Amino acid sequence: MKLALCNEVLARRPLAEQCRLAAALGYQGLEIAPFTLADDPSTLTERDAAGWREAASAHGLAVSSLHWLLVKPAGLSLTSDDAGVRGRTLDLLRRLIAVAAAAGARVLVHGSPTQRSPQPGQSAAEALARLEDALAQLAPVARDAGVVYCIEPLGPSETSVVNTVAQAAALVDRVGSPALRTMLDMSAASQSEAEPPAQVLRRFLASGHIAHVQFNDRNRRGPGQGETRHAEAVEELRRARYDGWIAVEPFEYLPDPLSCAAFSAGYVRGLLEVTSR
Repeated sequence: MKLALCNEVLARRPLAEQCRLAAALGYQGLEIAPFTLADDPSTLTERDAAGWREAASAHGLAVSSLHWLLVKPAGLSLTSDDAGVRGRTLDLLRRLIAVAAAAGARVLVHGSPTQRSPQPGQSAAEALARLEDALAQLAPVARDAGVVYCIEPLGPSETSVVNTVAQAAALVDRVGSPALRTMLDMSAASQSEAEPPAQVLRRFLASGHIAHVQFNDRNRRGPGQGETRHAEAVEELRRARYDGWIAVEPFEYLPDPLSCAAFSAGYVRGLLEVTSR
């Protein structure tokens, strides 16, 4: 298992400085949110991505993954009644798949709750059908690029479309592509799942659906800064011989971004060391 930091935690700093600090804190990778590096991510190129890869490598890091894919530009949606809007959104996601591959990333994480939520007058089932159609179009693009595209289950306070890992796994199975999988975010799982996140991990790691994990607390702070039980999750990851990334993704940076990143790294690395004995 390898530990990555979601780069928006340090987004006020240049990428090279983000890499330097992440490496100094003991991370092995950065999970990049494209909107932190471009006001319009549709303008990003494989050359830009190669630069990210070089910046990370210079500090002994890898670009582990991409996430927060549809924050910018405004007006994107995979569920819109406007075919042009859906087309622009799909075009951006195809571009980000290429960018991820050029950066050396293994995974893309599709959260983006607003851009998959029902439009006015639209049911959750209708929105899900459009999301599924979009993922079916993206899966072969991801396969050809050699990356895995993960649909992220999110809490019901964020969206009514795909809230649990079981729902995401069912969607993945309907599409039926090895390049489309799901993942588990500890904060979202703590809010959405009927059972503890570790039990969800056990079931869906065994089934092969989970390709990525994000660590954070139910309270949206860093791992270890609340009551979410990450030790049990680490034990399940070890039991399954998970060899992917654990990405630290807090949403509230307390007491400040750098301290939060430092505490989170120490907490997770401590759990990894304890469970390895």
